[in-house]
Amino acid sequence: MKKFLVSTFIALLTLSSATISTASHAQQMTLQQAMDQLQQAKANGWVGEQPNGYLGVVEQTATAQQIAERINEARRQEYTRIAEENDIAVADVELLAGKRAIERSASGHFIKVDGQWRKKP
Repeated sequence: MKKFLVSTFIALLTLSSATISTASHAQQMTLQQAMDQLQQAKANGWVGEQPNGYLGVVEQTATAQQIAERINEARRQEYTRIAEENDIAVADVELLAGKRAIERSASGHFIKVDGQWRKKP
């Protein structure tokens, strides 16, 4: 059951088809805006998946940073909820989520391997 919850959450966070807008750097991005822009940000090489279950910023831009921050806040809350419901450590949920997110990353998207950003083959 816990694997299903984690994979469902990851799928929700990674699904998106909207394009990146040129938002003002001063404007704070909402979670929905970040989710809407996530796939394009990955395709552009701005953000990538990490083994710790969180997005990392590959190319330092204000937009990339905001996308990663908003998505990671939501992931952290969900990982905590899943861990509490299943009486397991948050770190275990994070590692499982990170492994699955990397496995499900599209070819050409960035993933972190051994501390280095690499394009997934």
